[in-house]
Order: sequence, then structure tokens, then C-alpha cells
Amino acid sequence: MITEKLTLPDLLNRSCALYPNNLSLNFVTQGDRTYRQLHREVNALARHLAGLGVTKGDKVAILSASMPNWAIAQFAIATIGAIAVPVLPGFSPAEVKNILEHAEVKVLFVSRLLVKTLEGLDLPLLKHKILANTLATIPDGKYSPEEMDALAPDVDMTNDAPMPPAPVNEKDVASIIYTSGTTGFSKGVVLTHENLTWNARQSHTIQPVGPRDRFLSILPMAHAFENTLGLILPLMYGSSVYYLDRVPTPRLLVPAMQKVRPTVMLSVPLVIEKIYKTQIAPALRASALTRLLCRTRAGRKLLHRAAGRKLARTFGGQLEFFGIGGAKLDATVERFLREARFPYSIGYGLTETSPLIAGANPSHTFFQGVGPAMEGVSMKIDQPDERGEGEILVKGRGVMQGYYRQPKLNAETFTPDGWFRTGDLGSIDERGRLTIRGRIKTMILGSSGENIYPEEIESIINHFRFVDESLVVEKSGRLVAMVHLNMEELEKHYRHFKNQAENYKSLAGDYLEELQQEIRDYVNARVSNFSRLQLVLVQHEPFEKTPSMKIKRFLYNK
Repeated sequence: MITEKLTLPDLLNRSCALYPNNLSLNFVTQGDRTYRQLHREVNALARHLAGLGVTKGDKVAILSASMPNWAIAQFAIATIGAIAVPVLPGFSPAEVKNILEHAEVKVLFVSRLLVKTLEGLDLPLLKHKILANTLATIPDGKYSPEEMDALAPDVDMTNDAPMPPAPVNEKDVASIIYTSGTTGFSKGVVLTHENLTWNARQSHTIQPVGPRDRFLSILPMAHAFENTLGLILPLMYGSSVYYLDRVPTPRLLVPAMQKVRPTVMLSVPLVIEKIYKTQIAPALRASALTRLLCRTRAGRKLLHRAAGRKLARTFGGQLEFFGIGGAKLDATVERFLREARFPYSIGYGLTETSPLIAGANPSHTFFQGVGPAMEGVSMKIDQPDERGEGEILVKGRGVMQGYYRQPKLNAETFTPDGWFRTGDLGSIDERGRLTIRGRIKTMILGSSGENIYPEEIESIINHFRFVDESLVVEKSGRLVAMVHLNMEELEKHYRHFKNQAENYKSLAGDYLEELQQEIRDYVNARVSNFSRLQLVLVQHEPFEKTPSMKIKRFLYNK
């Protein structure tokens, strides 16, 4: 057991004693912070927060881009027994206001480009704002990023004075994470120190990590996936974590991977699907020979293996674990990853479970499935149908305490005997491996009582060359696909386009009708009879998404 006591302060104290000279949290472009320095900076910031009047049980929010100071703030908050409230950077000002008010936040860390989110918000409970980038106090008023850069830091990060220990226990609340759900209602998930540190420790049973591992962080740290598995887990075992100093675009990401040469990365499907769709798939269609080879299983595997070697070099050449979570991975992309021997792994979990529930390391993945329950997690299917499908129920030390200030919702979320209702539909095979079918709330009931899973149909639609993203809904008893088209690919195909700036009006008349029919025929040839599309509609603007990049379905189910 790595931690004698399952709390964030105990985890940090132990790791900093075991790995004092290891590199801890740094930017890709600069920094050589060790675990010893990390410990000193966390304690210095904890003393500063205590000086501001923050005491055990107070709420301190973090609205910031990913950076080392994000993590330092979280551990400083935990050190004095306060409660961190991570806020996803993509939340709107109205959503941020609701979260800060609902959680009764007293102090806020905010990064320089997100301060504008707070402009005009009336937040009487908020007493202090701290610039996450430099740890300077932000006075009331409006400031440009350049003016905020000139603010003097208020924390002496070199202060080695010991921090008086706070009475932090395993059952104390460590975090309230507000979900970015697709239903339009953010819920505050209450997670204890035990929830977070136990989940991180158990994740190590799926994929061991250690002092030699290098994590490259590309997901928001306010996301439970990144927070537990991309921060708490590596710090527990002495690994190094690197952050980009700007939004992780491909232009920045590739040189970062070449420099860090990560052994571990965590991602949502969107990242690897875009790489496949924009770089790998076009290369496989580039010549008559590659197209011919792709028609045979042996030829396709040969090409995929070659592409996999190139992809591995792009990722730095030392990647051992590429964890994917947050949504279903496209089947075509997964087939490529398997045949390319890329070290991917699918994980399943929710913010409410801290997050990991089930998964497998790269050597034990199985196609379009997840894997067995993580050690220490109990998982079962509630009222399975004849195919063994039903709602996934979970028990374990990672399951949340409940939703903050939502007693009625909590009563609906747990069964009388304490099982957590995930809201996801799935099945468990004879080897104990989980397969996810979709969300209960998004499932469509067919005219003859069949279960139709929109996510599965969308995965097929999104593989169509000219589709960027899609959403399948039921309208007046008909199954309808709303598609947002990829104008760059269309321009290559329809040579009469003058330039990329031309919009959907350029696809008028027969061209658009033919394309819609082609998409419909393509999908209907690949789905069961009861999942066939009746109509394809063009979505002219990109779908509105949550901060975790999931489409807000409730906006389009009207």
C-alpha cells in the first residue's frame, strides 16, 4: 500500500519523502520542479490561504487552464482541510456564476485568459481572487491579461517554514466537481479524500506507473479523468507530469511529444479520431495501390502496421499507455489502433465514481469493449434483458458521497441497498468484461419495442468521409440524423468550390440532396433494420458542446 492514510496531504508528504529529487510538475517548455520543491510550494500556498481566512470545510474554486499551479492549488487547499471546486474552463459565465454560488465559494484561483469570464458577475460570497499563473491577488475591477501579468505575486514559494498539520481524514470532502452533462444541468459531485486517492491507487493495478514514467497532460485538470489518473496517480508513484502552456493544438502537441517522449497519455476519443480522420485515413486513400491493399484483410493490416510505427514515432517513440475515456471510440479507429499495435486502452467511469470503474491495459483490450471491473469495484447489470443488457450498477470506495445539496436526486441515484446507478446501459460477458451500449436517457425505443442506441449509429455516420460530427434523434416517430459536414473535404471533392470560405449554400440543389441520400444509404447498409435512418438533415453550425466536448443533446431533442 502506497499511502498509509488515504488523504491527499498524506499522499503528497509520502511521495515527496520517497522521490525528493524526481521531477514532479512542469511545463513542457520550461521548469525543473522536483518533488521536494513541489512540497515546499504547496505548503507555502497553504499558509497563504490560511492567512486569507480559509479554514477546514471552506470552498476554494479553481477556474484555470492546465498548469503546475493548478495542481499546487488543489493540494494546498487539501492541506488545510478546505474543499476544492474545480471548474471546467469551457463553462459559460452564467454557469460559472451558478457553480460559485451553489458551492458557496470563498476564494477563487483563475488563470489570466479566464478572468474575463467573471466580468459583470455579482458574487457577494467570493472574498478573494488569485491569479493562477503567478499567484498574485487580483484586485476588483477589469484588467487586461497584460495588466494582470504585472501584478506582483503575494506568495513566497521559497518559504520552508513547516505547515502546521490540519486534521484531514479519509472521509473528509476533498472536492466538489460540477459535471458538464449533456442534459443541461450541472450537478456538484461530492468526492472525499478516500474516493480520489483509493481510485488512483487501484488504477495502478490496471497499468502500473513509477518514477521513470512521463505523463503529458492534454485534458482539462477539472475533469475527473485527468484529475485522478493524470495527476493524483502519477504523484502517488513518483512520475513526472508535463503541461502545455497553451491550448494543445496539433501544431504544439507534436513538438511537445517529441521533447517529452511521454510513456503515458490520457485522451478523449475525439483526439485520436481526428488524427485518424485527418492524417491516417487520407494517406490510406492516397493511391490506387493503398486503396487496393485496404480491400483485403492482410493488405489492410500491413498498411495499418506501417502507419502505426509512424504514429508511434510522432508520439515520441516511448509511449506505453494511451488511455481513452469519456465517450465511445469509433469502431474503425479502434480497428486501426489494434492492427497498428498502438498501446491504447479503453477505460469506463464517471465523475461520480472518482472516476475509474473498469478497464484493461493495452495487452488485454478487446474490440469495442472496456474490460473487467477494477480491483475492489463491484459491478453488476440491473434487470438484464434477453441479451444480458441493462443498467450498470456499481459499488466501491471510489463512489461519491452524493450530489451537493441535492437530497432528492441522491435518493434516486442510489438503490435501497447502496448500489450507484450509472445511467449507462451495458452487458458483462462470461469473462467479466464490460461492454457499453449507451446512456439510458439517450436510448430510443423503436416502434416494435427495440432498443436503439444513437451513439452506435453516430459512430458509423462520423466515419463517412464528408461528416465532421453528427447527432441521431427521434422526430415525429422517425429516426433522424443531423450532420455537420467537413467543408475542407467537400472542397477537395467538389472542384467547383472556389475556396474554403464558401458555406453550405454552395452545396445547393442536387449536390446536397445526393450527399444526404449517400449518407443515408451508407449508414442503413451498416445498421440493423430497426436502426435505419429515415432522414438526414444538414446542421449548418457546429453542434453546441459541453466543456468536456460532448454534444448538448437536450438542445436538439426538441
